[in-house]
Amino acid sequence: MPDSLFAPLTLRDTELRNRVMLSPMCQYSAADGFANDWHRIHLGSRAVGGAGVVMTEATAVEACGRITPGCLGIWSDERAEAIEPIVEFVTSQGATPGIQLAHAGRKASHHPPAEGGDPISADDPDGWETVSATDEPYPDGDGAGGGGPAATRRMDAGDVDEVIESFADAAVRSLDAGFEIAEVHAAHGYLLHQFLSPVTNDRDDEYGGSFGNRTRLVREVVAAVRDVWPEDKPVFVRISATDWLPDRDSWDVDDSVRLAPLLAEAGADLIDVSGGGIHPDQQLPGTGPGYQVPYAEAIREGTDVPVAAVGGITEPTHADALVRNGRADLVALGRELLRHPYWPLEAAHELGADVEWPVQYQRGRFD
Repeated sequence: MPDSLFAPLTLRDTELRNRVMLSPMCQYSAADGFANDWHRIHLGSRAVGGAGVVMTEATAVEACGRITPGCLGIWSDERAEAIEPIVEFVTSQGATPGIQLAHAGRKASHHPPAEGGDPISADDPDGWETVSATDEPYPDGDGAGGGGPAATRRMDAGDVDEVIESFADAAVRSLDAGFEIAEVHAAHGYLLHQFLSPVTNDRDDEYGGSFGNRTRLVREVVAAVRDVWPEDKPVFVRISATDWLPDRDSWDVDDSVRLAPLLAEAGADLIDVSGGGIHPDQQLPGTGPGYQVPYAEAIREGTDVPVAAVGGITEPTHADALVRNGRADLVALGRELLRHPYWPLEAAHELGADVEWPVQYQRGRFD
């Protein structure tokens, strides 16, 4: 019998109670990187609601790697201690807690979307210099006060080594805080994606030019995280399968299929497949139900690496079919879980699956 949406999934020695994952979504609500009551409610309610994996938002491994001043961080022990009680609660509800380790690169130093999302100049007290594979800033307009985007500095060999070390150090702190899954964020135009894509990687050293060189940093980061992460716990990697820039030399699905087994060799246990984000000129193919699923399916078929699919998945029967038909191993829900935190419990009822409800909510069961 094929697996279903509510069948457990074992990765290494970690068993996920079902195949529903809260997709990492920035909340822009941290104070200097510290988790707070908002994160407790946001993550905790999805655990109560029955998700198998509760993944944090992009959590910066360095202060300069935050997208905005309001982004979550884990670049210090104090910040790890702030999120530890939240992780403990998520675990107590039967969900598997995961943390997305991230560095925004040249897309850092921006105002939150609710405040316009403009870049913050490095001269602004709230802004900072950004780093990247290139010295070209992200092309999204003027910074606060018309001062231009945050200055971007091309990373040298020392910077690269520091970033790799920062990811590994953040993974150690994440483990100490109780996380079961570490996800390396290499998607959506952030730092590791900036090294992968020829759109942003204009280097001529060992981290630029050829496919092997452009993929070197993400492979080294994954290996560094795997080296400090317990053997019995999984490491995920989120990638953008395509830049959505068909009219220029860019990263595409064939590149992602080629990359996936290299990530597995470096220690990745699952590829979390998304798309886009490298440049504002991207051309989305449409955003209908499951619009990014074919990317995950291509990687799963081409490499046999487990995958998570994301993108416009809202209906339980659709999500279940993705797993039953072997198109994905996990189904990541973003906006739908913002709208419906208890979607997994409702989906289980619709699909006829018997799942455990929190004892406090037993009187609300459909049966």
